Amino acid sequence: MAKILLAGESWSTTSIHTKGFDSFITSAYGEGAADFIAALERSGHEVEFQPNHVAPERFPTTLEALSAYDVVVLSDIGANTLLLPNSVFGEGRAMPNRLELLAEWVRGGGSLLMVGGYLSFQGIEAKANFRNTALAQVLPVEMEIGDDREETPQGAVPALVGEHAITAGLAPQWPAVLGYHRLVAREGAQVLAQIGAHPLLVIDAEGAGRVAAFASDMGPHWLPADFLAWEGFTPMWSQLVAWLARELR
Repeated sequence: MAKILLAGESWSTTSIHTKGFDSFITSAYGEGAADFIAALERSGHEVEFQPNHVAPERFPTTLEALSAYDVVVLSDIGANTLLLPNSVFGEGRAMPNRLELLAEWVRGGGSLLMVGGYLSFQGIEAKANFRNTALAQVLPVEMEIGDDREETPQGAVPALVGEHAITAGLAPQWPAVLGYHRLVAREGAQVLAQIGAHPLLVIDAEGAGRVAAFASDMGPHWLPADFLAWEGFTPMWSQLVAWLARELR
């Protein structure tokens, strides 16, 4: 089974509470990867999780370190988090460009999956900003210039559009999602599922490597409870990762 590095999917929230004359501040920490990790672990895959506050210092900085993994997954982690570790931003020291390194690793035979979220692809206010990085050249999709979110609070139903081992056994229509990224599949890439005119699940080869993009979330809020409880949730992620890791054709 595959060894996966998942980076992102965490956040901290700072709130100011005002009660008449007085106010006070509270903070909270959250993670959104639990259902995704559980799905992969149920299928026998091994997941190393680096939340957003951990990834800047621990995400691999060499091809050798990346080679310890079969698949790298980026989800709800902006480009700056990997480009600006404290050694660069705080100390002014040069470090490898990890997005260039990741692109090189993919072309040499590595496998990459980007999953959607407010800081994936372009994201909210385009702050994820992957369109202007080396990683954009290896992803199987093209990104808009600005904020690429499509919020669908009413629900938008994905549908299968292509046959593949990744989607074997999955229903033609999936549970509704509450949002996604407006992406365009690159020429030659294979769209396996889409929402209206927009691709949801796209795969491709890049050099000797494999790449995939999932345009919605891996957990709340874009994936509602019905999607997380869907009987296809575990097979979809497990089979996608197995294909990326070359355990499926």
